[in-house]
Amino acid sequence: MRELTYFVAVSLDGRIAGPGDDFSAFPVEGDHIEMIKRDYRDTMPKVGLDALGLTADGSRFDTTLMGWKTYAAGLSHTNDPYPHTRQYVFSRSRSQDDVPGNITVTSEDPVALVRGLKEQDGAAIWLCGGGALAAALVDEIDRLVLKVNPVVLLDGIPLFAGADYRPQTFRLVASTPYESGVTVNEYVRSGSTP
Repeated sequence: MRELTYFVAVSLDGRIAGPGDDFSAFPVEGDHIEMIKRDYRDTMPKVGLDALGLTADGSRFDTTLMGWKTYAAGLSHTNDPYPHTRQYVFSRSRSQDDVPGNITVTSEDPVALVRGLKEQDGAAIWLCGGGALAAALVDEIDRLVLKVNPVVLLDGIPLFAGADYRPQTFRLVASTPYESGVTVNEYVRSGSTP
């Protein structure tokens, strides 16, 4: 069965973006970026891959899930951020006419969609963001890969926005600190094997 992985940058106080969906406090340079280029290339947008002369093959993640705000955050750069994956954008107010044809806009229940995707063959599924979508899918997340940035935002979008209190238990399987100050922590749901 395919895994759902929430791979995301987060502040020390658990924010994935500042107020107004501001991501600028998270460093985009440093030695942790080499790890992303090497191990998580499928999470790099096409514009970044092209600028670096890299390609992504969908071997780690072949499907990307994101909320509309996460998708819209990159519209100033591209309207097709991850063409090397199947992309699903969750929205109750937007339609398929608002995106290119190879992206699926859906108002479907995210849990039902993810359960269906997990039954299909393929690589892992990447939950790109945002916090509300992550909260809706918290029971389906098999793996958390958190790029913990050395910054406190105090406000903004939480890692899980608007979730009801339901403790979820994960087990730390790897933690790698980088000179940039970023530490990448990888967790699997308790009871899972790494």
